[in-house]
Amino acid sequence: MHLIWTLFDPRRALVALFGFLGVLAFTIHFILLSTPEWNWISGEASAAMSAAEISPLPPGR
Repeated sequence: MHLIWTLFDPRRALVALFGFLGVLAFTIHFILLSTPEWNWISGEASAAMSAAEISPLPPGR
């Protein structure tokens, strides 16, 4: 395993990895913010949903 670091500079590889993971995290969060169900910033859409719509149980339980 130590031979892999002879091919790649560890600092560059880790900076590239963290950069990629940061871009991936921002992308996932912005995709979630674009959906009405998972948008946690504007609470109007999620506040309009009642607990019965969210609950997997049938009504009356």
